[in-house]
Amino acid sequence: MVQSLNISGVINAFRLLWNPSLAMPHIIIEDIRSIHYVNLKKMGNIKAMAFDKDNCLTAPYVSTIYPPFKDAWNTCKSTFGEEKIIIVSNSAGTKDDVGYKEAKHLEESLGVKVLKHSQKKPSGGEYLKQHLYPLSPQEVAFTGDRIFTDIVFGNLNGNLTIWTKKIVTEKGDNKAALWMRRLEHKFIHFLQKMDVKAPPHPALDKCSIMDFIKADKTK
Repeated sequence: MVQSLNISGVINAFRLLWNPSLAMPHIIIEDIRSIHYVNLKKMGNIKAMAFDKDNCLTAPYVSTIYPPFKDAWNTCKSTFGEEKIIIVSNSAGTKDDVGYKEAKHLEESLGVKVLKHSQKKPSGGEYLKQHLYPLSPQEVAFTGDRIFTDIVFGNLNGNLTIWTKKIVTEKGDNKAALWMRRLEHKFIHFLQKMDVKAPPHPALDKCSIMDFIKADKTK
């Protein structure tokens, strides 16, 4: 499926000039195997997980979980329950997805719901909030590989944001995403040098970031 131009992403990128903390993730990891799902739920009071799809859970435009992530994905589902996990994609479930065919295919493959929304990330947070009601946004963790869409989306909406900085593969990804991802990595490095922090989140009031990162992601 070919994605249409994300005007929202372009416009919201300019917001970072005034509030760069929106781009800073609360937690930075390599991939979803590094997430300590049990601690997120028990210690961080996180009750639902939202994920980007491409290069976070799957290879670009592939509907099946990336094989090395299968155990971590099953752990996530068993910890939170499939009904409390949702995919928020800028392709599947959007207007680009005619008849929501791709969304339905993903739901069958990944075993969780795909959010149907008309505004692309980082806009459209109200769709996720409505889907997970009555949970508060602070009880949701948003995980993705893209800073200007996934992380800004989560921070704008009060979620705990988790950045998976190591992608599955560049093969099959669109050229705009490849170029933008490189810019995002440089931007995060700049923000870290400037000591920019992510927006405050209650999950980190009494816990450290390391409480939510597995020391051994093979377990």
